[in-house]
This record gives sequence, structure tokens and C-alpha cells, in this order.
Amino acid sequence: MRDPASLYGNLAVCATAEDQGERLDRFLAGRLDGMSRSRVKTLIEEGLVTCDDAPAATPAAPVRAGSVYRIAIPAPLPATPQGQAIPFPILYEDGDLIVLDKPAGLVVHPAPGNLDGTLVNALIAHCGDSLAGIGGEKRPGIVHRLDKDTSGVMVVAKTELAHHALSEAFAARDLERHYLALCWGAPASAAGAIEAPIGRDPRERKRMAVVTRGGRFALTHFTAVQRFGLGATLLECRLATGRTHQIRVHLAHIGHPVVGDPVYLRRRPAAAAHIAEPARSVLLDFPRQALHAASLGFVHPRTGAALRFETPPPADFSALVDLLTGS
Repeated sequence: MRDPASLYGNLAVCATAEDQGERLDRFLAGRLDGMSRSRVKTLIEEGLVTCDDAPAATPAAPVRAGSVYRIAIPAPLPATPQGQAIPFPILYEDGDLIVLDKPAGLVVHPAPGNLDGTLVNALIAHCGDSLAGIGGEKRPGIVHRLDKDTSGVMVVAKTELAHHALSEAFAARDLERHYLALCWGAPASAAGAIEAPIGRDPRERKRMAVVTRGGRFALTHFTAVQRFGLGATLLECRLATGRTHQIRVHLAHIGHPVVGDPVYLRRRPAAAAHIAEPARSVLLDFPRQALHAASLGFVHPRTGAALRFETPPPADFSALVDLLTGS
């Protein structure tokens, strides 16, 4: 149990006849604005919830009409990653969330090989005391990720309420987002869908692949924005599911891998023969996947307002398109 001296907030909730018999953690989560059920469960298990001044038994305990439930809320613990002053473009920010344009080359979350210098480190430094705390820790809530070398729009939660609502929206695909991908070759149709299950590559566990067994359903819609003969195509891709590396895996699967992809483009593409120099060499030497999260639309978790953000591809991506357009 936590030291009572660390507690900074105390709330009281009185149960009515309508609440009789409801599961305790569900009841309190419904009464406490911005607090998830999992967070309430943790508080109960830590002995920080009382029923008529006696410790609440379990998260599953039935609510008793007329009882007063008191919740002692501890101050958020300092985030484990340390804040670092790393600049990043901000598109929108309020007390619940921040929308940004992630630069290519910036890792989202600390992990082996990238223990600092990440977007999370940058967000902790930027947000400071405006991070209300998520899961009892003073940290930003990452509800979706972009690969290190993919650029574009991301939304990050600053409060428990936003983290819970946005996580549910992404899980249910109850939002709008599209990507721009420059791929090798020319898909047979100007628009289509790729439906193929994705799982770990059985021959190389660090890669994902379209698999025949054990994969998860994955669906990507694509539309050709601009064709460059038979050599390359700028595609708009919309995700119906959100699997790891989904666009990259699906485009490689149909024979049109993303330009510069270091993982799913293993050999010189035959389509390169249809691109004249110097554009051909520039595309073959592009050092990262030419993939950009171009837009993101969602409902604000507190206000209910419809928000939509759009950013153009970064300079190196745009330069490829300009080079192909002029070739």
C-alpha cells in the first residue's frame, strides 16, 4: 500500500438504489471523470478505495446502495523515461491531447537500441506539468505508432480520459487516416484493396509477412494518385486494420514494394528499368521507406468535436515525386 503522505486527491461517491449490485470498478469508473476502469481496479487493489471507511474488498465486489465510497488518488509518479529537449512540429495541443507531425528518423518509444532521444522523451520535456498522468505515471499516452523512418501525423494523449477514448477509437478503426506511399512499378488497377493476413515471417522473426497460418486479418485500400509510367506510382493508402508494417507488407506482397524500404525490398526491382537516370539512381539509393502518414481525423474525447489534420510529405519524399514528375 502507498504511503498516505503521497496522496494528493480524495474523492467520495455515494451509491444509490440504481447502483445496487453493480461491479465496484465499473461503478467507480463511470462516476470518476477521466479515470479508466483498469486504473480504478489498481487503486482498489492498492487499498486506496474504502466502503463506509472500511477497505473495499475487490474490484468485483458488488456495490451497496447508500454506501459512501472514498477514493484516495496518489500523485502521478515521475515518468521512467527522462525528458529531452528534442524539437518536433506541433499541429494542435490542448489539455487532453497533442497532435504532431513526426519527423522521419525519430523513434516513438524507448526500446533496446533506442533508450533515449525518442518522441516520448521529447513529449515529456515539452508537456511538463501539463501531463496529468496515465496509469499513475506522469507520461504521454501513445495510442498508435509510426515506424522510425515513417513521417506524418500522430495524436498522443495527455490524460487518462483521452488515452482510454483514443485507444478505443484506434482499436475500433473509428477514425480516418490515410498514408502516401511511393511504390515501385504500376499496380494493375488504379484503385483496389489488398486483403491478406499478416503475421511474423516464419523464416525471419524480425519481419512481418503475409502468412497462410496464424496471421491476423489485414485489409488495405489503395488509390493511385500519380503514375510514373511503369516505373513507380504514388499511392494513397487507407487502413481498414492496423497491423505492424501493414502497408509495407501488403505492397511488397503484390509486387510493388515501397521505395527505399530497408526490410521488405530485398533486391533491385525490375520496375527500375522503366525509370530514366538520374531519377533511377536517386530512387534506388533512397535511405528509408517513402511512406508518410498524411492525415488523421478523429473525435475529440472530451468535447466531441470532429478534428482533422493533414500534413504534406517531408522535403526528401517530395523531392522524389518532383524528380519523377520531371523525368
